[in-house]
Amino acid sequence: MSELVLKNESLPGLYQSADAASLEAQTVYFIALKAYLFLLVVAAFVSFAWPKNYYGAIVSAVLFLLTLGILIYLRVYRPDDIWYNGRAVAESVKTRAWRWVMRAEPYEDTDSIEIVSKQFINDLKTILHQNRSLSKVLDPSVGSEAPISEVMASIRRLSVEERLSIYQVQRIVNQATWYSKKSLFNKRRSKQWFGVSVALHLLAFIMLLYRIKDPLMSLPVESIAVAAGAVLTWLQAKKHNELNSSYSLAAHEIVLIKGESLDVKSEKELSAFVLDSESAFSREHTQWTARKVE
Repeated sequence: MSELVLKNESLPGLYQSADAASLEAQTVYFIALKAYLFLLVVAAFVSFAWPKNYYGAIVSAVLFLLTLGILIYLRVYRPDDIWYNGRAVAESVKTRAWRWVMRAEPYEDTDSIEIVSKQFINDLKTILHQNRSLSKVLDPSVGSEAPISEVMASIRRLSVEERLSIYQVQRIVNQATWYSKKSLFNKRRSKQWFGVSVALHLLAFIMLLYRIKDPLMSLPVESIAVAAGAVLTWLQAKKHNELNSSYSLAAHEIVLIKGESLDVKSEKELSAFVLDSESAFSREHTQWTARKVE
């Protein structure tokens, strides 16, 4: 039993393909957003540094044109849509896979393993059909792998006690650890970027005071203001505060869920426990779509 580990590589190919597409789209989205905000700040500074210089004006125009191109790219290709939809598909597939290997509803034991296997595959088809827009970025070579791996089938054949032990360690503890780390990470990032924002606002305030003292003094107040706005936009995109609270709540909820496993003794009780646990996990995952439209 100790050798049976349900890693991501042992999950259905649809999970791996959707997960890879989501991660790639997330990387592309934030790289494009970083470039957009950086070029805006540079363009504002160039405009301040060389206000009457011919080449300075050309550089500023080119930089603003580049930011416009990035903005159009983000609007047309919508990598954020791929990111959110891919994450939702991947987590939905993972939830279904864990319910299948644990023989939880709706994949309880039947007269034939082929029946629940076919139902599982049909559910994966439904998930993919509901997210048809994602199909153009899924890797077909990964998606062609068997939806039910040997590891999944081997775990399903174990006893109630053995499956419960695997679920506690590989699913519940794993999720609790992930959410705890992510909560702390977002908390640190939130404080760091808040500090940067405060520093930029203070710098702009000091410059304005100097300008009041000497109206003829040339200071890049507008450039600092653009930088402060860029930091605010970045914070809104990363949602550090929101994710810190959300992940922290999820981590504590999972710890409470783990305590419920002490009463699991039968197949029916394991099925109910896994169903409740996966429903709790899904509450966080379904918020991806909600965050996208906020």
